[in-house]
This record gives sequence, C-alpha cells and structure tokens, in this order.
Amino acid sequence: MNSMAYFRIKGQQKLSGEISVTGAKNAALKFIAAALICDEPVTLTNMPNIEDVRRMLKLIATLGAEVTHDVDAHTVTIDPRPMSNFEITEDMAKSIRASIMLVGPLLVRFGKACIGYPGGCVIGRRPIDLYLKGYQRFGAEMKIMGDTFEFVSSNLHGMKFVFPIVSVVATETFLITASRAEGITILKNAAVEPEIIALAEFLNACGAKITGAGTPTITIEGVKALRGGTVAIIPDRIEAGTFVILGALTRSQIRVTNCIPEHLENILLHLEMIGASFEVGDTWIETKSYDHNLRALNIKTHEYPGFVTDLQAPFTVLLTQAVGSSLVHETIFEGRMFYTDLLNRMGAEIILCDPHRAIVEGPHELMGRKLESPDIRAGIAMVLAGLIAHGETIIGNIEQIDRGYEQIDTRLRALGADIIRVTDI
Repeated sequence: MNSMAYFRIKGQQKLSGEISVTGAKNAALKFIAAALICDEPVTLTNMPNIEDVRRMLKLIATLGAEVTHDVDAHTVTIDPRPMSNFEITEDMAKSIRASIMLVGPLLVRFGKACIGYPGGCVIGRRPIDLYLKGYQRFGAEMKIMGDTFEFVSSNLHGMKFVFPIVSVVATETFLITASRAEGITILKNAAVEPEIIALAEFLNACGAKITGAGTPTITIEGVKALRGGTVAIIPDRIEAGTFVILGALTRSQIRVTNCIPEHLENILLHLEMIGASFEVGDTWIETKSYDHNLRALNIKTHEYPGFVTDLQAPFTVLLTQAVGSSLVHETIFEGRMFYTDLLNRMGAEIILCDPHRAIVEGPHELMGRKLESPDIRAGIAMVLAGLIAHGETIIGNIEQIDRGYEQIDTRLRALGADIIRVTDI
C-alpha cells in the first residue's frame, strides 16, 4: 500500500446506478479472531478486501496460523492448528486496534500472550483497561513490561462482568474468550450490535453455547472444543449507510444492494426527518432524486440501535446542505469532531462548541480543496464532500479510507463519479 497515493475528485457530477455493499469490516475482524479458538479450519466468505483485514490476516500469520486468502472470491480460510507464537509485537499491535482481541485466543491455545499497546484510528482516547480487567477476571495474571503486556493463565474460567460503559469490541472479545473458558460467563450491559449477534451465531454453529446475544445480558457456557466450518460475513451497515447518505447528498437515484435495511432503521429515520427521498426493499435501499430543500436536524450518536457514531461524519456533510441550524452531538468518541475544520475549509459553516458538539449552519456550497484524511470515517466524509463540491478536491492519506472501504474509487466511478486514485512514485 503506497501511502503517497491520493484521490483526485471533480465534484458536481451526475450520479446514478447500483452499488453493492461488501462484507462488514466490524464483523470480519472479529470472525478472524474467533477462528483462532476453533480446532479445525474455518472458511469466511463475503470477506471485504480492505486494509484492516489484510493487516489482521498478516498478524495472525505471524502467530503461525495458516491463512489462505482468495481476494477475488472474497474468501479466507484460516487453520489455527499450526499456531506456534504467542507474541504480538508493538509494531503489529499498533497497526490494528483489533489486535487486543487476540489475547483471549492466545491464552486459550498457549496459556500465554504478549502484546504491545494496540493502535488504530486517532479519534480520541480508547483505553484498553476494560480488556485488561476482563482478561484478569478470566483468571489471567498480567505483567506490564514498558509498552508490552504479558498474560499467563493455566486455566481460564468463567466470570461475571458488568460493563461500566457499553463497549462493542470488549463485548465481542469476552464472548470469544468465554466460549473456551471453563464454566459460565455472564456479560451485563453488553453491546447489542448486529455484528455481536452474527459472531454469537458463528460460534454457536461451531459448537459454542451462547445465549442472549443482541440483548444487554449474554450468558456463555464454556466448551472444551470448537469445530470449524464455513460462514458468511454479514453486509457492512456502515458502508450501506454511507452510500444511502451519498444518494441523499447528491440528490441521485442510487440503489444500494446486498444490505440489511433493518440494521439501518435509525439512519433511515433521520434521512426521512431531514427530507431525503428513498424506498426500502428486502435487501436494498434506493435513494430518489428530489428538488425540495433539506431541513436542518439535530443528531446525537448512541450505541445501537441509536444513531451510529461511524455515520456521524458523513451525515454532517449532508447537514451542510440543509436549511437552518443543526446540532451534532457525538457521545461516543471525544476526538471525532475535529474533521469539521476540513469542511469549513471547503466553505461549510460549522462551529465546534466543544470536542463533542458542533453547530452546522446551512445550506452552504462547498469548494474543492486539498485535504488529508484524518481517519476512516472522516476520510469517507471528505470523499462525499468532494463529490458535491465545485472544482477539484485532493484527498491525501487515503490509506485510512482503504482500511474500511474496498476499492471505493472504482465503485464510485461506476455510479458516474469523477474520482481517480493517483500514486506518486
């Protein structure tokens, strides 16, 4: 991946057509981690070909797992049996935040795990103390050596864990570990995202005993062994929501296919309230062309089934085109609003009240600018802004966008967008 690559976008093009949603990034990474606690090979289909998946597969390969990745077929087969290494270096841990999930599988296989401090997007403090506490409650002893955490456990056992705050990744992490810990684990105030239900269904198909996934209380009875098998990654609701927002933003007829509209009910409600036009089918959502003004709307992010934080930035771009004042309240991450400065450089009028709240005045025409993508979701928001801006927008640091969106430039071009990937040698 060449970090000198950038997108060049010429805005204001007429868009129309069909765009298919890929497998969910936030399910794919967890399924890869879960495959490591199975005793047979696992084949994952509908695997998105994105940078974060490539990093995660590279990481588990360094642990000795046998990985067969068919990029064109969007399938990955993981055989965890040859695993021989329980150390995740600082560099590997920094490359992807989901690396923290691998401590459980390593403890299951080796009774030991070493990991450097995990990285990921720079969207505010994302402390790992929840994970550390959870692993200790499972019976692991922990030592901190500089920036490395060492865990040892002769016998993982079930436990009761009450989450002080709802955490999706910590819920999934403990779900995976508990599946092979001795006895019963009860998770309270657990996250209820669709990806958690999908993960539990996958593990249960392999022989795990998980009940209550999708509710705030999950009970897991540990088992001694798990089979392998084949499972499809669910469609990416964040990508689907991004494309639906794109249709509303560009006033285009775009059919978003291979999605689960039920996972997007909150976003669709907000799109309806703002005045966007769309139709919903079983596995598709189609935005319609319209000529009326959009209405300003206050939004507040919340854990599922609330307004998803990962669509806050794209929706804020949409709010720059609505008439009146909108308040955007980001309740999940405190560093997630700083991209608003980039939109202001393009001609938006956004006042950042504090790290969690911004007032968006609209409508304002956006002008093309040269920008850097700060993180995955703000990066895609910059792409959306570039598509409606007058003139040319250059977006650098697109490796961030590639972490979450497969070949986004190629797929947007198929809708009529003027976007090209330029690589400086």
